[in-house]
Amino acid sequence: MKIRELRFSNLNSLAGEWVIRFADPAYTSSGLFAIIGPTGSGKTTILDAVSLALYGRTPRLGKITKSGNEIMTRHTGECYAEVEFESQKGLFRCYWSQQRARKNPLGELQQPKHEISNAATGEILASRKTDVMDVIEEVTGMS
Repeated sequence: MKIRELRFSNLNSLAGEWVIRFADPAYTSSGLFAIIGPTGSGKTTILDAVSLALYGRTPRLGKITKSGNEIMTRHTGECYAEVEFESQKGLFRCYWSQQRARKNPLGELQQPKHEISNAATGEILASRKTDVMDVIEEVTGMS
């Protein structure tokens, strides 16, 4: 699996929308790059965003549910993570999001949404949590 692009918004200390295009020549020309920065600058949040988009959870925070979300930036009403990746099976886009009622920072958490689609055609391949996990495992070989 090769990650081509990562988009996320309002995760941990990184408020607002962020885009990292790993297919950009700045990343691909040398074949090697590092994620570096001072403590609290968002390095782990980038890895959390990839994990959320693909698996709907993060290793350090576990599952994110309607009753608890420790990763959404404080004082915001929504967050999301989206990753576009390619594997031997094709080009895919995986999207995870959660919001509070009416996107109000004080609103009740809503059920997270998770889906995977064919990035070339836009066809949604799965939109139920367990089905998304099955498709991810099928197209990447990683559970």
